[in-house]
Amino acid sequence: MSLPLIELDQVSVVRNGNRILDKLHLTIHEGEHTAILGPNGCGKSTLIKLLTREIYPYAGSGTLRILGRDRWLQRELRTVLGVVSGEPKEPLLGDPTVLDVAVSGLIGTYGVLWGYDITPEMIEQGRRALAAAEISHLAHRKVDTLSAGEHRRTFIARALVCHPKALVLDEPTTSLDIKATNDFCGSMRLIARSGKTLILVTHHLEEIVPEIQRVVLMRAGRIIADGSPQEVLTDPLLSETFSAEVRLVSRDPYRAVLAESASLAAS
Repeated sequence: MSLPLIELDQVSVVRNGNRILDKLHLTIHEGEHTAILGPNGCGKSTLIKLLTREIYPYAGSGTLRILGRDRWLQRELRTVLGVVSGEPKEPLLGDPTVLDVAVSGLIGTYGVLWGYDITPEMIEQGRRALAAAEISHLAHRKVDTLSAGEHRRTFIARALVCHPKALVLDEPTTSLDIKATNDFCGSMRLIARSGKTLILVTHHLEEIVPEIQRVVLMRAGRIIADGSPQEVLTDPLLSETFSAEVRLVSRDPYRAVLAESASLAAS
């Protein structure tokens, strides 16, 4: 049996005396498209930082393994997990093009290529990543001229350039309008069908595309439910997760409203 892609066993994270993650147990296998859903402050961003090795579990609290290993060099980890955030973690320097940003994923920078030995093979890898993100036509556009949706696809290409086994999407439709969000969800579906494992971290139900067949609900640093969308996306569990009375009004796409808001609209 193949090793799990991601395996957390009783992992806790403590910051300034506050327990951000509390004895988290989570195993995700390759090909298991998974959504991790929860409100702001539930520990989702901390979980991503654990996966990217920006932070580490609380000493003695448990273990975190990726493909069976607990130690990774950043350049190696990029070939396993590609991460795309709603907003870039660092500012882009030097007025890069879309192709520059894609290629920069190979060296771990954000659009910066000067000072590095960039080979024709790396440029070709960048072009293939742009094709996979469906933005080959934007290769020579400056990033600061892009729409929000084009900007997000550029960073998908940056993550895909290393051919990772999984793509981790952190609140990916932040700041996108309705059309751009719909287009982005279409891209997620293509990626899920391409053979890469999709791990979606979000508080938006409408981002849960049909290819995602597992949903993990988080609240206050703990997992409170884990199962298929049909099992987990219910009014009682969503209400517990978001500490409010939530009503699921549609499953295609998933959409929920606060019960009191629905009552006001009906009146």
